[in-house]
Amino acid sequence: MQKLLSCWDRTKKEKKKKVKTKEKLAALHQEEVNRIRNQHKIHIYGTDKPEPLKSFDDLVTNYKMSDVILKNIAKIGYTEPTPIQRQTIPAMLHRREIMACAPTGSGKTAAFILPIIHHLEKHSKHGFRALVLAPTRELAKQIYRDFQMISDGTGLKLHYIDKTVPENEGKSVKKFDILVSTPNRLIYQLNQDPPQIDLHTVEWLIVDESDKLFEEGKSGFRDQLAVIYKACDSKNVRRGMFSATFAYDVEQWCKLNLDNVIQVNVGARNSATQTVEQELQFVGTEFGKLFAIREIIHKGIQPPVLVFVQSKERAQELFNELIYDGMNVDAIHSGKTQAQRDEVVMKFRLGKVWILICTELMGRGIDFKGVNLVINYDFPNSAITYIHRIGRTGRAGRSGKAITFFTEDDKINLRSIANIMVEAGCPVPPYMLQMKKPTK
Repeated sequence: MQKLLSCWDRTKKEKKKKVKTKEKLAALHQEEVNRIRNQHKIHIYGTDKPEPLKSFDDLVTNYKMSDVILKNIAKIGYTEPTPIQRQTIPAMLHRREIMACAPTGSGKTAAFILPIIHHLEKHSKHGFRALVLAPTRELAKQIYRDFQMISDGTGLKLHYIDKTVPENEGKSVKKFDILVSTPNRLIYQLNQDPPQIDLHTVEWLIVDESDKLFEEGKSGFRDQLAVIYKACDSKNVRRGMFSATFAYDVEQWCKLNLDNVIQVNVGARNSATQTVEQELQFVGTEFGKLFAIREIIHKGIQPPVLVFVQSKERAQELFNELIYDGMNVDAIHSGKTQAQRDEVVMKFRLGKVWILICTELMGRGIDFKGVNLVINYDFPNSAITYIHRIGRTGRAGRSGKAITFFTEDDKINLRSIANIMVEAGCPVPPYMLQMKKPTK
């Protein structure tokens, strides 16, 4: 009897020891997870939060991702996952709906492309299974090119809706897996009788620059999004919202409409990337702007350079002034045809155009390799616009510079921009931070 009690006692102690060891290992593991998130300034909200990636090797070990996809990622320059990729990719691989916010140039596009390609490659079916929406044709084309590079060799077929739609396109789209489009072009096809496109098989609906797409009125796509959202009626559909900035109403919409949503933020919300050296320059008057930009160019610039203005009329006026000075400059705006805009973008990418004058058309998501300088010729109308504009430089870990002109008339909005600069570690005169907030 004594031996039995002693044996039972020993077994009990061993069980307790095993439980304690498991608890200790689990605590150490959680400590490591928290360390990775803290190191990369990853903030995650939601239930059953997936663990972040330590490296791209985790995708092979934990998710059996193919070597083809990882080789393609390496080809385009990713050796380690960026902070947004570390947390977003596992969330999407777990088929979670997601709202992701990270600074411009931080690898958000690849963060949703990788899990989509992995998921679609594993499950072969007919019809569109992934739909990605972007607010401008330029950004949609860029996303389409990124999909082409990362899906190379997987056998997946991509489709981009062009302006000219063949009559038989509705029959041919069934052979494609992934669709990239702007909302208005997609809506046009959905509204045909019968509809030229079928979204019933869509399993991933991704909205890039989603805060822009949710804007109301002329500049937004809220009504079109509602129609597209309804057309993607598969019970297997999962949705992802990505942007560098998120307005409060978009966040609330996601919490109400997305199922068990995971929210991922990198760094401070609605903040500028710290790889950009930011500067405010007082130019006095409108004429002072022209004098200031000529002085910057004559002192010597390292192209490529982006110059932002408020309207297509302003873009054309500034272009006429600078081309008269014999500068290597061009302009892009909504007043030009799509063919003209494509040609300008191609010349800028190839280095044939050194200075590109643009409107908000180019302020969202466009990734020009190695833009060294952004000049805000016209003061941005909001802090979010400012963040997106200057985010065209300092991308993918590179350094860049942004100069913002301001006049007496712009002082009322100066404080919001000054606060963003301070958060990014850029010096600003103290008086700017003490200015009164503008009233409604």
